[in-house]
Amino acid sequence: MVALIEAIDVSKRFAGGLRREGTLALAGLSLAIDAEKPSIIAVVGESGSGKTTFARLLLGFAEPSGGEIRYRGADLRALDRDGRRAFRHDVQAVFQDPYGVYNPFYRVDHLLATPLRRFRLAGSRAEAREVISGALRAVGLQPEEILGRFPHQLSGGQRQRVMVARALLLKPKLIVADEPVSMVDASLRATILGSLRKLTDEHGISILYITHDLATAYQISDSILVLYRAHLAEAGAVEQVVADPQHPYTQLLVSAIPRAKAARDWLEQEGAAGPNGVTPSAASCCFAERCPVAMPACVAAPPGLYRTAPRRAVACLQYQDHPALPRGDPGEVLSLG
Repeated sequence: MVALIEAIDVSKRFAGGLRREGTLALAGLSLAIDAEKPSIIAVVGESGSGKTTFARLLLGFAEPSGGEIRYRGADLRALDRDGRRAFRHDVQAVFQDPYGVYNPFYRVDHLLATPLRRFRLAGSRAEAREVISGALRAVGLQPEEILGRFPHQLSGGQRQRVMVARALLLKPKLIVADEPVSMVDASLRATILGSLRKLTDEHGISILYITHDLATAYQISDSILVLYRAHLAEAGAVEQVVADPQHPYTQLLVSAIPRAKAARDWLEQEGAAGPNGVTPSAASCCFAERCPVAMPACVAAPPGLYRTAPRRAVACLQYQDHPALPRGDPGEVLSLG
């Protein structure tokens, strides 16, 4: 079965700066998302890890420096007009800053009606309003409180949920949500995350959830990819990865999650991920300098990606006795759907 979206060993390097070779934003990463098995896949990592770059590549907003993005088996860059239109229908985005998407001179109605008109999904204004009202209710909003208002008249949480409703209007197969709750109050995060979970469970829409917050990723996702400095560190079912992290970086991330008890033990871990005396080189594992279990072999060459379970992979030489995933092999991309 052909995957909805397939990233085949994609990488991105930005030119410019003091380095002649440019800045590596994403190393070779492979992932397949199945249209018939809706799920939520979280992409987690600290700032600069490559999360947003990966999202932009999947959305077609940027072209990879290496590898390719495939939509239903076809290279995204080679799609004709009809193919690109189908792609825009099937793959929608929800961005970090909801206010930046709005035109302050138009009412919210205009934002919601535009995709219906462009894709001819409503035969009349009355039908369009009914479809819009249904989408707003699906994300926990009352149409009478939203429609007819300007963006500045809505709260941040309302604006973000309107963007989720807008994506839902087209009934896509995949929504790429880039830090969708990072700019709203903590009290609203659960509501928005619940709306995303509902889209998957009730509407069959897959979500690629981009976040720096491992706790919210664990809360709503089915699978998880952990990135570090443009490289994939670990991937697998979220329950397995969080309960039994295999990569040293993932172990440090999990140990830093605040726990609900008086002794704030996560502060005691401070410095655990600092320099360890290892002198890395350009060919080293990207985590070697901070890794508490770094070996000489980690400095000599970067690790491969090793499959430690049917739906789990780790980029660490501690697991080199497991099967290695071939780079760029379409039959061996990481499938988490």
